[in-house]
Amino acid sequence: MSNAADTITELRKHLFDTLRSLGDKDNPMDIKRAMAVANVANAIIHSAKVEVDHMRLTGGTGSGFIPESTPALPDGVVGRKVHRLKG
Repeated sequence: MSNAADTITELRKHLFDTLRSLGDKDNPMDIKRAMAVANVANAIIHSAKVEVDHMRLTGGTGSGFIPESTPALPDGVVGRKVHRLKG
């Protein structure tokens, strides 16, 4: 990888590139290098899970790594209200 993945989309691309490289019969990626890529990816994914938990607790909708998303509303619906049970 020439530069670090900045978003989850870029991380997926790098992982699939690694997978393709492993399957390349003419010039396969070294297994140790592929394992290093997988280990770094696991660390990034773990941190993303922490971000998701934080967004869930704080009501956030995205971060620099996980893009902000707003679910599309059906035609004619202009807003929504979320009711939460206190416990």
